[in-house]
Amino acid sequence: MAEQPKKTGYITPAGYQKLATEMDHLTRVERPKVVQEVSDAAAQGDRSENAEYIYGKKRLREIDRRLNFLQSRLDAVQVVDPLDQKSRDTVFFGATVTIEDENGKRSTYVIVGEDEIDTSGGRISYKSPMAQALIKKKVGDVATVRRPAGEIDVEIVEVRYVRIT
Repeated sequence: MAEQPKKTGYITPAGYQKLATEMDHLTRVERPKVVQEVSDAAAQGDRSENAEYIYGKKRLREIDRRLNFLQSRLDAVQVVDPLDQKSRDTVFFGATVTIEDENGKRSTYVIVGEDEIDTSGGRISYKSPMAQALIKKKVGDVATVRRPAGEIDVEIVEVRYVRIT
């Protein structure tokens, strides 16, 4: 019996679906298209000076590398739905957390997997210093965030669990 791969990270259902959709697109659409282009270019004769052939082979290698990466990520991550979190008042993976820093500035972060990071959209990795400081805290708790610019204390103002899209 084949051994199950060890799960080494977390991802939301939406994040998993995004990676799976990209993999499906590369497999069903992009790769067959490039294979046909390479085949057509090869039929033109001398491959050593055929730019379309050389570029197509390079593109195929890039697609295959990406497919291997996506497959390894999909095999390695554990899907965690934020709506399945039992404790709604404590910060865990998938939480949407509003904090207030020492200067009174409020910020909202969604704690997601490494493949879903979007700092401009407030999505931070569960491995980030901010998320690590917030995990297992509750509304009203103060967390100390260790960052390159120095430590900063933040108070947790709100914790929500919503479907991440």
